[in-house]
Amino acid sequence: MKLTPTFVAVTIFAGAASAFGLQSTPKSAIQNARAATHPFINKNKAMVQPIDVKGRPLDNSFSILKAESSGSGDAIATKGGGFLGGVDIPLLLYFFFWYVGNYYYNITNKLALKAAGGSTGFPMTIAGLQLGVGVLYALFMWVAPDARSAPKVTVDDIVKMLPVAFCVMGAHSASVFALSAGAVSFGQIVKSAEPAFAAVLSQFVYGKKISKAKWLCLPLVIGGVILASVKELDFAVSALVSACIANMFAAVKGNENKKLMETEGLKERIGSVGNQFALTTMLAFLFSLPLMIVKEGARFGEFLELWKTTPAVSMNLIASGLWFYGYNELATMTLKKTGAVTQSVANTAKRVIVIVGVAIVLGESLDPIKLLGCSIGIGGVFLYSIIDNLVKKD
Repeated sequence: MKLTPTFVAVTIFAGAASAFGLQSTPKSAIQNARAATHPFINKNKAMVQPIDVKGRPLDNSFSILKAESSGSGDAIATKGGGFLGGVDIPLLLYFFFWYVGNYYYNITNKLALKAAGGSTGFPMTIAGLQLGVGVLYALFMWVAPDARSAPKVTVDDIVKMLPVAFCVMGAHSASVFALSAGAVSFGQIVKSAEPAFAAVLSQFVYGKKISKAKWLCLPLVIGGVILASVKELDFAVSALVSACIANMFAAVKGNENKKLMETEGLKERIGSVGNQFALTTMLAFLFSLPLMIVKEGARFGEFLELWKTTPAVSMNLIASGLWFYGYNELATMTLKKTGAVTQSVANTAKRVIVIVGVAIVLGESLDPIKLLGCSIGIGGVFLYSIIDNLVKKD
């Protein structure tokens, strides 16, 4: 896949959107616009009172104009006015760039892995350097004028973030290896089974009770993954095991992150979602260095030669690092602005788009049995996410 200037521009734009955020139109600005449109209208009483033909004041003071002012003002305040009234534009953009980022990350990541030799090449080096690209971007955002204020965390805060960062590194490295050993679509199908791992951990490790309804959904998830694996042409045990390890790390990360954010005053010291993700990425990158050295350090000179002579490695690695950082930060912003059901639908739709879209672009198999297993598995994940709301008593 050749990276065009347009592709690079979209990459940078997606990252910039995640860094600066997209704010909704403030109500005060809307009120100012309305005041400018009708400068002589008072909310309670018109400045000029209408009279009849005999010069007597009318009680229905400027009824039409006041109705227009009140009605249109309320409409603007609640819907945003214009052609896109009632649409949360920033939220739509969050969803769009989250999906686009995840889609292109999977493509550029796979292309970089293929060019570097697949699972026998440099998957751990590529995974670590992708985090490194995110670190450079985060540092740039802190030093760039008017971009993002640096966090004011303490050493104790950093220590408390280490478990989450370690899980981020583990989940990312295992996921990259899984995608290097097998098809992207297969890796994504297995990764969609993360709720099964989260349920086991929550119930037996963190002591958080999982409802019977949720447990009954898990056979659908696991059965779908098994069915999808039956006709997988690029099936590899290493890809299955690595994706399961990634799920385990991701499940632990979710629970540890909840514990972390309960720390008193931590949110205020971090300052923003962007800062939280930046700090986590930096620590995860440091954790990835020993893994890179142990697994592939002896061949690092070979990797540097590939980097210099093979643009498919260098360009796709940089692009995938930017896409990975950008879409993960945007996903966090998106999920904070929506409810649980919306999150479930969004994640389900994202999986389907990535699995089908990437399979088409990269020419991976889409056997009917694989698609059926994919549908059952992802449908089970969606049901797992909303089942408690469906069965709870009013």
